[in-house]
Amino acid sequence: MDVKIFFNAVNERLYNPIESGHSFFKNIYLPGPSFPDIKKADIAMIGLEEYRGAGRENERDHGTDEIRAKLYNLKKGANTYKIVDLGNLRNGPTLEETQTRLQEVCRFLLDNEVLPLVFGGTHDMDIALYKAYQDMEKLVSILNVDAFIDLGLEDEKFDNQNHIYKILTHEPNFLFNFSHIGYQSYLINPKSLAMMEELYFDTYRIGKLRQNIFEMEPVIRDADILSFDITAIRSGDAPGNANAQPFGLTGEEACQLCWYAGLNEKMSSAGFFEYDLMQDDQHKKTASVIATMIWYFIEGFYHRKDHFSFKSNYYMKYVVSMPSDTDALTFFKSKLSEKWWMEVPYPKGKKVFDRNSIVPCSYSDYEKAMKGELPERWINTQARLL
Repeated sequence: MDVKIFFNAVNERLYNPIESGHSFFKNIYLPGPSFPDIKKADIAMIGLEEYRGAGRENERDHGTDEIRAKLYNLKKGANTYKIVDLGNLRNGPTLEETQTRLQEVCRFLLDNEVLPLVFGGTHDMDIALYKAYQDMEKLVSILNVDAFIDLGLEDEKFDNQNHIYKILTHEPNFLFNFSHIGYQSYLINPKSLAMMEELYFDTYRIGKLRQNIFEMEPVIRDADILSFDITAIRSGDAPGNANAQPFGLTGEEACQLCWYAGLNEKMSSAGFFEYDLMQDDQHKKTASVIATMIWYFIEGFYHRKDHFSFKSNYYMKYVVSMPSDTDALTFFKSKLSEKWWMEVPYPKGKKVFDRNSIVPCSYSDYEKAMKGELPERWINTQARLL
């Protein structure tokens, strides 16, 4: 696949002034006269300037340039980067054509074990990330971070307001789980929460997240795809969004979630959406926040430790007897990262893909089992396996 035909080159003004050898920019690759061998990369960055999903026709505000300008000037982490910035994806004649282009590029990257890292554009572009996994013979899970739940239950006319519904109803269906973090109750139609509950999907309001952000780590660790709408971040930290709210995640909390996402061995694509340059302040504060989020995601990626071989000596196994009719619960703890997993048995005759039978959990789930209680995460997972 000749990927370069889909992209516009990165503007030279963004990196020509950068001299420091320790900068992020000096440690990544850009397509030039000799296009880099993408197959040798770990991560491929993709900028989006597609805003028709929000009703902004043929508008290019170059928000991706501002994000790059902030990111390129950050210092690289301790590890050696194998990152290529492919530039900005060229928009198609229609929104659907742009989504198809992104889908094809992401599928090519995934087939070559390169993680697509997408930024810019509207939130409905995550449909392309999801469809890239089609025909890969595995179920996938999505982590969505947003102040809203974009199910389109109130006749919203724009694609970025009903993209979740399109994902849930897409055929063929290869979605195993959909987790939503950071919603704000006063912005949500109760019918949306009821629908998510009926599907045994996980939803966490901003208050629940704040009680213990570490408890979000197992939720994040269950996902293949990260879809992050910056509307989830409070307007004081990220004003560059038409729907920015006075309450929400802090920039620091957003970076913490991105760090967890990067650490997730299972996560193979990520998108950061809904930056509106025209709404940002004079210092481009929102672009700085997004750039830092991307930086933390990449740092997490290069600190991955676990390898999913639960029979190896790298994992300790705990078996907890239950007082009810439920069989004993089996837990695994990594000696490297100290993270926890639990085994959820398939209902008879329902086994589809092995990897969904052992799911991420937290120490609190193990503690609950020790008290003779079934963890809610175990109950919801088995319900999805039915």
